[in-house]
Formats: sequence, structure tokens, C-alpha cells
Amino acid sequence: DLQLVESGGGSVRSGDSLTLSCAAPGFRYTGYSWLLMAWFRQAPGKATEMVAVLDIRSGITDYADSVLGRFAISKDNAETTLFLHMNELQPEDTASYICAAKLWNRGGKADISYYDYRGQGTQVTVSS
Repeated sequence: DLQLVESGGGSVRSGDSLTLSCAAPGFRYTGYSWLLMAWFRQAPGKATEMVAVLDIRSGITDYADSVLGRFAISKDNAETTLFLHMNELQPEDTASYICAAKLWNRGGKADISYYDYRGQGTQVTVSS
């Protein structure tokens, strides 16, 4: 089974930056003709929200309106690690950030239930 392992979370102040990483030991994106990699987040008492999506083959990205211009999703050249670069963090960004992989083109990209694999999440806490 594919394992996704997030890291890089922490406690920061408003305006700070963080970069999250998602490693997948033994998994290379190049092995798939179609693949979406995404970051979701879940705050206590709230629904899971799509933050950013990267179409691995086309390079097309998509972002939630709330993070557009502040966050950037990317991958390394070896195509084994996904990143989420987060700038100008705000208290409302506080959540557990979850990496997910979608191997089949079915269902909506913003719905985590259609993703085939997901990690355990890494906590980001932003204080004012």
C-alpha cells in the first residue's frame, strides 16, 4: 500500500511562513499516467477543505480562494515528495494538513473521499 507521510507542521505567529512536506517511500509519480496530489486541511469542528491540488502530468494547480496568492504547491524533481509552501499565515489557517493522492480520474478533486490514499496529517497552529 502507498504510504504518505507529512512533516513540517508547527506553531507559528501571524505573518510567518512554513513549508510542509509529503513523502511517499517507494512511490514515484512518474509511474502513473494520471495522478493528482493534493493538500487538504481539517480544523476542529469544520469539514475537510481542499487547500491545493497539483495535476502531476499537466502541472496545473488549483487553490482554495482562502489561500490563493499565499500558498504554493510543488513537487521535487525526483517526483517523490510533495510540498506546500505557506506564506503570510493567519490564525484561520490553523488545522491539520493532510496530503492525499488520487490515482483515478473519478469524482471531484476537491472531495477527499475520492482520493485513494491520504496521510495522517501534520498540525499547523497560527497564533495572532
